[in-house]
Amino acid sequence: MQFNSFSEFINMGGYGFYVWLSFGVSALLLIILFFSSKAGHQKVINNIAKQKQREDKLREARELRKQQANSAQNNTEHATN
Repeated sequence: MQFNSFSEFINMGGYGFYVWLSFGVSALLLIILFFSSKAGHQKVINNIAKQKQREDKLREARELRKQQANSAQNNTEHATN
């Protein structure tokens, strides 16, 4: 389809409102999808970081308990000798 003027192009043979509305709605939905995906990605990254912090805390607590148990065992061995 060839248009003789810019206003004919905008009018789209009388269907311009529907054509441009559909383009606008599509563009809006794509923009919403983009930002929603970006926010979801950031949420996943934050959850992974929080999980890693929890695992690190648990690992440190486990190592501390192990050290305390070893030190208590060493103290009982020295007391019996």
